[in-house]
Amino acid sequence: MRARVRPRLRVRRRLRARPRLRVRPRLRVRPRPRVRPRPRVRPRPRLPEVLTNGVAMPDASTPALPTLDQPYDPAVVEPRWYAHWERHGVFATSDSPADARPTYVVPMPPPNVTGSLHMGHALMVTFQDALIRWHRMRGYNALWLPGVDHAGIATQTVVERLIAREGTTRQALGRDAFVDRVWRWRRETGDRILVQERVLGASPDWSRAKFTMDPDMTRAVTEAFVRLHEQGLMYRATRLINWCPECMTALSDLEVENEEGANGEIFEFAYEVEGGGEIVVATTRPETMLGDTAIAVHPEDPRYLALHGKRVRHPFAYRTLPIITDAILVDPKFGTGAVKVTPAHDFNDFATGKRHGLEEINILNLDGTMNASAGPFAGLDRKEARRAVKKALAEKGLARGAKPHVLTLPRCQRSGGVVEPMISTQWFLRMKEMAEKALEAVRAGKTVIVPSEWEKTYDHFLENIQDWCVSRQLWWGHPIPAWHDEATGAIKVARERPPECGAGWTPDPDVLDTWFSSALWPFSTLGWPQASPALKKFYPATDLETGYDILFFWVARMMMFGLHFTGEVPFRRVLLHGMVVDETGDKMSKLKGNVIDPLDLVYGTTFEDMIGRGATGASAEEALAKFKKAYPSAAAMGNGFPAFGADAVRFTLATYPPSNKRIALAPKRIEGNRHFCNKIWNATRLALDLLGDFAWPDGLAAPSGAPAQIYNRWIRSRFAAACAAVHEGFDAFRIDESAHAAYRFFWTDLCDWYLEIVKRVLRKQADGTFANPAVVPETRATLAYVLEGSLRLLHPLMPFLTEELWQRLPRPASRKATIAFGPYPSKDEESAAVDADAEDWMGLLKAVVSAVRSVRSEYDLKKAEVPLRVRSASPEVVAFLRSESETVRTLVLSKGEPVLEAPGGPREAGTTVSVVPSARGPIEVLVGLKGLVSADSERTRIERDEKKIKKDLAVLDKKLGAPGFVDRAPKEVVEEARAQRASFLEALGRLEMARKLVDEL
Repeated sequence: MRARVRPRLRVRRRLRARPRLRVRPRLRVRPRPRVRPRPRVRPRPRLPEVLTNGVAMPDASTPALPTLDQPYDPAVVEPRWYAHWERHGVFATSDSPADARPTYVVPMPPPNVTGSLHMGHALMVTFQDALIRWHRMRGYNALWLPGVDHAGIATQTVVERLIAREGTTRQALGRDAFVDRVWRWRRETGDRILVQERVLGASPDWSRAKFTMDPDMTRAVTEAFVRLHEQGLMYRATRLINWCPECMTALSDLEVENEEGANGEIFEFAYEVEGGGEIVVATTRPETMLGDTAIAVHPEDPRYLALHGKRVRHPFAYRTLPIITDAILVDPKFGTGAVKVTPAHDFNDFATGKRHGLEEINILNLDGTMNASAGPFAGLDRKEARRAVKKALAEKGLARGAKPHVLTLPRCQRSGGVVEPMISTQWFLRMKEMAEKALEAVRAGKTVIVPSEWEKTYDHFLENIQDWCVSRQLWWGHPIPAWHDEATGAIKVARERPPECGAGWTPDPDVLDTWFSSALWPFSTLGWPQASPALKKFYPATDLETGYDILFFWVARMMMFGLHFTGEVPFRRVLLHGMVVDETGDKMSKLKGNVIDPLDLVYGTTFEDMIGRGATGASAEEALAKFKKAYPSAAAMGNGFPAFGADAVRFTLATYPPSNKRIALAPKRIEGNRHFCNKIWNATRLALDLLGDFAWPDGLAAPSGAPAQIYNRWIRSRFAAACAAVHEGFDAFRIDESAHAAYRFFWTDLCDWYLEIVKRVLRKQADGTFANPAVVPETRATLAYVLEGSLRLLHPLMPFLTEELWQRLPRPASRKATIAFGPYPSKDEESAAVDADAEDWMGLLKAVVSAVRSVRSEYDLKKAEVPLRVRSASPEVVAFLRSESETVRTLVLSKGEPVLEAPGGPREAGTTVSVVPSARGPIEVLVGLKGLVSADSERTRIERDEKKIKKDLAVLDKKLGAPGFVDRAPKEVVEEARAQRASFLEALGRLEMARKLVDEL
């Protein structure tokens, strides 16, 4: 009969706790890099095209049950559990008045229907799903409300490109046919991004998923517009607005991104003054002089006092312009002190024109070309017109030169094109009154912004808010519910077409800004304007978790609309996270070649394939070089990313502080957490072997009574501390602290220490009996309790792996069909297990063991038994270590039982001495090396390690000393570099101490 091979838990020596003084971990030299094989890539499953009532899921087949003897493989584990959760109604919520559970509500920021999963979405899913699962496991009626935004400009652009490949245009199809084509595209592409989110384990209530163009959502938008108009807040006016010639639509101020530091020039030219003389003006946009209607000077500028009230001749138009005085517009110290005024194409000039009653001359067509008002330049593009105007002024002898100038260019957030200020008739919404209520709600604490530093930004935006231009010149979107009488110009706003609007009345041609419907999201998705059961149950929401970059676009507008239409704030907390950037801190963009698709991390990919999908026009070699420069740790991964799995990706993202404005993604960190997944797998396999035939008695969900053995008391105490830390992290939206606390407990406390200790207790001897059968029941119950609780503790962060392993554990009969139902470990219930005495004594034992292990590691004593002496002046310490001498001997592999004695004896030659500080006095740990370590090989090692460390230290010092590195690099990158430098210096000090010991060997 074959002997049963017991699984063995691998131990990472480098993560063990070490005493503070004279600890000597071995300095290992990295071997030369070897040629790595192609990464193991998990084939991507074919994603379903449409998400229907939450039943679509990647991959139709369910992989076979993996055995724990196999290495952990996310490709086998992760696809098994999503359908299981759905079958058991894990994500379902109830709006029944009879449901007495407390509610927890998070509205999911609706991704664009045109979008596909990116790292920002992955971060959002990680944080929000963790919060939802945490509350759900604690018994909350937890609603994570999903949906998709119709994305007006983006969707129209995508479909226009699509039909262009089909040989037609939007204009050729006509409005109705084009809108039908968009809906067809929507049906064909579906909600792919929501399906991709499921790959990451997102657990919203899919049965409540909304699309912003759904009929009920459209009714809510129409109702909101009509009410605002009836209240006198929505109005139509002709004003200067932001216009995108590429998208052919108006934009709000928030949809304009200012490109700082653009290279331009200041061009100077002269206007001839009637009666003689000239006045020189400067401009960065010479073509706009075709729309000039005045020249402004400061009223107190002595250079131009004689010109007040005079007129100048326009060189290309049959008109004269007045010279006006304006102290608001003109800074006499800037340029020539004379300013051309173009009211129809500059916001400051527009205000000046209103003050002085100036004519407003629009010189642009909607596509950005010059119109008839541009005279001889009509039909030219803006750039062509700029060159032509400069040339014509030079030919007339009016050009006065140009000089380089760094300026700010307003660009369309969607197209990237330069935005033009343009006179246009649009629909506007008065915002001041709503903004004041939204400000007061935050100041009164009705809604709390986390982190609080963003409150100032929120206040600044709302205190300086302007009326919102809500109309867009698009065909795809919510139509403005207004009708125009072509004969009289009358306008009627109504929920439906008024019966009195006959053949001469036409619908308003514009649609609403996409952000208008998004501002209604927290309550329109719940049935507003009807007083639905869902609205009563789930409004206001508990938390809104989103990126800080849409604080203005979305958060502030939801606050204003929520208060205005419902009388309540839309959510109690606003939780803001930062932006995921590359490892060096740069923003991800296809142009930079530093974009990572989260699914490439989940399923694995070669760098060649990844770069091919995100082609930027650069050669493959150049693109790969760019990518590896952006992600230095990826350069050590060979030819690509292995299949890390969703749990490793999620857990890695969870370990970054949400409050960081820039979250620098490091692939090496994901690799480390993939190892953590493997650690959990192997630890569970070992624990199941040690538990044997253990089963929980009926009605029992925890060990009865307090444990007697100190190591069992200690692990229960450590588990209680971990539970408290995890709860505190989730409560404060410091999910990173929760993740780190769970990691430290599982890896260090449970695996590195407890499992290593109980192996000798729970493994049978050669004769089939236990060495100490009396402690086996207590130890098994403690191990089963803590391991099952640890998986529940980790589940919100790593849902797939924890479900897979939890299903295999002995667990109380009161548990339900899935770990997702909880219960989550309670910090209050676990607090009874806190045991300061056990933690104190076990801390001492760990320090002694760590001191010995550090010596073993430094001198590469892998399997050799070492002589060990421990000296302490405390009888209590000696007695405790004597009672646990077998544990110490097992953990450090000592030669026989460790010798325990009082201090003061001589140190034998070839013996290291480490001093462990403790509350009961210092403890000396002596490890004999004579006969185990070669003096010659040790000298060689010291010289080799010293040379390498000094080389690495020089490289690191150069990096830290590089101009701008400390200021520009992400905070965590700088801190890591400084910590690495400190470890190099410490290592050099240990080498010097080791050199003194060599002669004794």
